Amino acid sequence: MMSFFENLNPILQALIAGLGTFGITALGSACIFLFKKINKNIMNILLSLSAGIMLSSSFFSLINPALENAEKLNICPWIICSLGIIMGCLLLFICDKLYTKKHTNKKINNLILSITLHNFPEGMAVGIAFGAAKYGIGESTVISALMLAIGIGIQNFPEGSAISFPLYKNGYSKFKAFIIGALSAIVEPIAAILGALIVVKAQLILPIMLSFAAGAMLYVTVVELIPESMASEKKEHMALYLVIGFIIMMMLDVALG
Repeated sequence: MMSFFENLNPILQALIAGLGTFGITALGSACIFLFKKINKNIMNILLSLSAGIMLSSSFFSLINPALENAEKLNICPWIICSLGIIMGCLLLFICDKLYTKKHTNKKINNLILSITLHNFPEGMAVGIAFGAAKYGIGESTVISALMLAIGIGIQNFPEGSAISFPLYKNGYSKFKAFIIGALSAIVEPIAAILGALIVVKAQLILPIMLSFAAGAMLYVTVVELIPESMASEKKEHMALYLVIGFIIMMMLDVALG
């Protein structure tokens, strides 16, 4: 089964992985049918693990291959990768600021759009990783790209719940809350295809695309995941879960990549 997947076109691989991350978001949203309210402690643990996974993925699956590829292309690695990371962070920063300024009194709408916006670069990161694996750059392999998709999928699970439960609490039916929560990640398979297409068709921009995706993921981690998880009274426990998430992803990426 794995060998079959490895032999697929990278664009098809990205689509399948993107659909997987979308599906995990839908599973998180589906929790609305099982529970009346979400366990805040469990959510904080999931968010902390997700933050560690995202941080690890950003380096091992995106920044490190970007640096190696830039060297092979005789491009100054630290300049091009720094530029890509800044661009990824700035894109989400500007999107957040523009939307918040226009909708300061619509908290739930802000949450939905914020998560949807963040899902787009996450989907691109998956597609870019599969595109990079096509060229066997550095540590970029189909397995490492899959590990990245799994990491993003894990952090998508609480995001689905984070949308559905507030909507249900504010008068939406369970089904409607589920649909809206699930569809917040529908951009991921689309973005995954786009990311893979860009890399496959224009290998020269691969270093900046990889670092751009890393910057976007770092922004999501620092602005969304870590502050949310640290809202817990047991901050020191959440910090440990973050480290555990980082180590788990590092082991999977290095050992299987």
